Amino acid sequence: MAIRRIVQYPDPVLKSKAKPVTKFHDRLHKLLDDMAETMEDARGVGLAAPQVGILKRAIVVDIGEGLIEMVNPEIVERRGEQLSPPEGCLSIPNLIGDVRRANYIKVKGQDRYGQPMEIEAEGYLARAFQHEIDHLNGVLFIDVAERVYRPDAEGDAD
Repeated sequence: MAIRRIVQYPDPVLKSKAKPVTKFHDRLHKLLDDMAETMEDARGVGLAAPQVGILKRAIVVDIGEGLIEMVNPEIVERRGEQLSPPEGCLSIPNLIGDVRRANYIKVKGQDRYGQPMEIEAEGYLARAFQHEIDHLNGVLFIDVAERVYRPDAEGDAD
C-alpha cells in the first residue's frame, strides 16, 4: 500500500465525471488499498478515486465504524433531510460548508471483486457516502453548500 497525493482544488480532475469500473483486477485492489491508507493518513472519513487523480468510480468511507469500499456506487433511494454537521473535504483544505443532504440513503454498487453489494446508511454515514459519490460526478461540496466558511470564522460565507 502507498499514500497517494490528494488532488487539491481547483485541479480540473475534481470537476470531471469518473468512468465506471469494468475490470476488477489487482490494479483496482491496489487503488482501493492506497485510497484507504491515504484517507487514514489524512484523517479523512471518505475519499473518491478522482481525489487521487484517477477518474474511476470507486470510493472508500470510514466514519469510525470500519472501512467500506464501493465500486460503481449509485444512490437508489433517499429519504429525510439533514443539514449538519458541516462538511469539509480533503481536496479543499481550510473550508467547510453547510450542505443539505438526505438523512437516509440506499446505495447499490460492487465490491472490489465485482460482486453486487448494497448499503443502507443514515446520518453521518449517509452524508459521507453522498459527499464521495458527488466527487464521482464532478460535484464538490462548495458547489452545493448553502454557506461556505473557514472553520474558525463565525462570519458570513467566503
